[in-house]
Amino acid sequence: MGLKINQNLVNDNTGKALADLCPFKAISYENGKLDINAGCKLCKLCVRTGPSGVITFEEEKVELINKDDYKGVCVYADSDHGVIHKVTFELIGKAIELAAVIKHPVYALLIGDNCKENVNELLSYGVDKVFVYEDKALADFDMERYSNCFADFIENIKPSSILVGATNVGRCLAPRVAARFHTGLTADCTRLEMKENTDLVQIRPAFGGNIMAQIINPNHRPQFCTVRYKIFDAPKKVAEVKGEAEYRTVKPEWLKSNVEVVEIVEKPKELDISESDVLVAVGRGIKTAEDLEMVKELADLLGANIACTRPLVEANIFDAKHQIGLSGKTVKPKLIITLGISGAIQFVAGMKDSGCIISVNSDPNASIFDVANYGIVGDIYKVVPELIKKLKEAR
Repeated sequence: MGLKINQNLVNDNTGKALADLCPFKAISYENGKLDINAGCKLCKLCVRTGPSGVITFEEEKVELINKDDYKGVCVYADSDHGVIHKVTFELIGKAIELAAVIKHPVYALLIGDNCKENVNELLSYGVDKVFVYEDKALADFDMERYSNCFADFIENIKPSSILVGATNVGRCLAPRVAARFHTGLTADCTRLEMKENTDLVQIRPAFGGNIMAQIINPNHRPQFCTVRYKIFDAPKKVAEVKGEAEYRTVKPEWLKSNVEVVEIVEKPKELDISESDVLVAVGRGIKTAEDLEMVKELADLLGANIACTRPLVEANIFDAKHQIGLSGKTVKPKLIITLGISGAIQFVAGMKDSGCIISVNSDPNASIFDVANYGIVGDIYKVVPELIKKLKEAR
């Protein structure tokens, strides 16, 4: 939709009148030609009160798709050197829930080499069908090659929805493929729901975390979304495997790439708080870096790792790998103790599904208490030493 200028009706009188009429100075009249620039806000004042017929508003005619042509909820099986990322199994669990609403099959898409073991593992989680693109040239991730295989899957199988883990690979691959099919993608979803008309409701924080936006893609398929690790729960393995695998033909022209992998260097393993069973998280309630000694002592007694909020990363007290939240890591430990954290939605979105949440804050109205299983209202400089004392006594 947009504004259309009928230049045949433009003259000095109508051109100057419309240029003067626009409150955003988006209409210009020069050398006998009327023009509308990017400053236009589509207020349509020029259409309603300007010279009749010179500028008109035209609705774009959208051809509606047939949603019945698309079947299945698909999970992209993210694998690195033959090892499937755990987020894949979490997404399979959610895909099974979503597919049950619309009675669609659950698919997995696997791209790589020597895929047999991974195929069997995916089927053991209740997937109805695994589509496999297997070739030696696909052993390592290559954007162009993987995109070509992904595109073939969509063109021929026509899945309704595709769930992708928000890993390094997933965040590269999903938007590229979505753009190829001129469809939308919602990144870092925290919840997913399915309508009976097969529209996927993709829910994520927006506007700085002030609202939870519900995003749908009603006239484009497939529907793409990415989801972080530790957001959903992986299902239990099925007692009896009923699904099957379909090995797709990989055409030589798909394997052409402008990128040559010269060498793969393994990074040293670093702390991954997403894998921690116990965490002690600190926020602005910590006044100085030196005060972290008591936090470290508490963490050591609990066998915990230390995490933090974004302000402590920005203050260079912690490395970003320790950060919980929308711009950090999503965690789901068995136990998390938060110290001096108010509970902004950006932080809470990254830890709200933890097994047990114990929060310490001097403000009784702190929003962190809305998600905490146990809340302690008090000064962390008094509470933490007391907790350390009790833990030592218990030992």
